[in-house]
Amino acid sequence: MKTKIKNNGSVFLITIFVIALLAAVTMGMLQMNTEEVQVMRNQIYASQALAVAEAGLNDAFAEIRMDHKWHDGFDDKPFLPALPPPGFSGSYDVDVDDYHGDNDVSDVTIVSEGTTSQGFVAKIAADITVGRSGPPYVIRIDQLRINDEDDEVD
Repeated sequence: MKTKIKNNGSVFLITIFVIALLAAVTMGMLQMNTEEVQVMRNQIYASQALAVAEAGLNDAFAEIRMDHKWHDGFDDKPFLPALPPPGFSGSYDVDVDDYHGDNDVSDVTIVSEGTTSQGFVAKIAADITVGRSGPPYVIRIDQLRINDEDDEVD
């Protein structure tokens, strides 16, 4: 006598297992894409903070080109580009150390810290040499440091 084995329940279980596996793979891929989007967004905001810090450094260079003894710096000076992308604004703090040097040149360290409206921060420090013939005074950048922990803005 032959016994007939019914497979109705096992096919249903295999189908449920395959659907669960596909759902897990799909959710994992969505999670990876979400993380990649966030990493990209953070890179954009960090680049914007660096651009704001560079603007502060260039603003300080412009002041020094007109007055080689300028060392006031800037506190929380707003940065608004001419055509800002949505939400792109910020401010920068610039600190200029005391001048030291002989009669022909001065050695100066400028530290610019830029902050975006999203709260991202970047820091640029420049060791420069300023000539004494001018205005405009000649500026030579001797060393440029980006996001160095040792540089601080007062």
